[in-house]
Formats: sequence, C-alpha cells, structure tokens
Amino acid sequence: MKSIKNAALLFLAALVFYSCSSDNTAQTETTQESGLAHQAPEAPVEDDGKGIGPITSVEVGADIDEALATEGKSIFEGKCSACHQLSDQKVVGPGLAGVTNNRKPEWIMNMIINPEEMTKKDPTAKKLLAEHLTQMTNQNINEPDARALLEFLRQNDKNS
Repeated sequence: MKSIKNAALLFLAALVFYSCSSDNTAQTETTQESGLAHQAPEAPVEDDGKGIGPITSVEVGADIDEALATEGKSIFEGKCSACHQLSDQKVVGPGLAGVTNNRKPEWIMNMIINPEEMTKKDPTAKKLLAEHLTQMTNQNINEPDARALLEFLRQNDKNS
C-alpha cells in the first residue's frame, strides 16, 4: 500500500513538472559572441504597473461578463490549474486569489501572454520569479484568451 502511495505521489509530481515545463526547442534563439567585451546595459523599464508586452490598455466593466468568464474558466482548467490555485495557496506558481485587486488588468494579461520577457524586465514579475523560483511557462495564449482568463480571475475575486 505504501509503495502505491509513493508511486502515485511520484506520478503526480512528474505530471506537474511536465505540464509546467515548456518545450523551448521551437523558441530557442542561438546567439554567438560578438567579440565585444562590453555591451551597453538595457535602459531601465518604467514601472507603470502595466507590465511588458502587447497589452497597453484594457477596458473592464463594473459587472462580470459571465460568458467571457466561463470561457476563461475552461482555459484556466486546461492551461493554468496544474501550477496555480484560485485560492492563496502556492502550488508551483503563486495562488491567484486577489490578483485582480493587486495588479492592473494590463499586467495580468501581459504576464499571461508574455511571461519570459515579464520576468526579465518587469520589477514585480522579477520579484515573483525570485520568490517562487520557477519561470512561468508560455502557454501560447492569445489576447482574446488572455482577456477571457482575466474575466474569470475577476469573477473569482468578486466571489471570494
């Protein structure tokens, strides 16, 4: 019985690791040394709370768009729930309770769409990476799906 429990725990750990790891073979960029000893440092990014990425403005209504939130729930369950809980409980990544109260909608959507660049350049995302020690996987979510996820997270926070 004990070996079955251990095997089940090992399987679950492998499943979480596999689902949260990314296949970077298609996204890997090959760089070569240019022979230059020094490169100019990147200019600091102004922290406007919107993050780094394509989303610069998001209009959210006072009421939850139930159809959009339902779509977001489906996306969350398929792409996010292996690493994130809707409570404040940490799994692989942080718990998401209160995220829409603590972050601007643009930041949330940019983190969903553009996690690698966010953790390299956005101060808040850098802190989250340092705290959780795991790079958020790029799930190749487009803007409409990120908006649906945002609405689902808004619904979760409103109902909490």
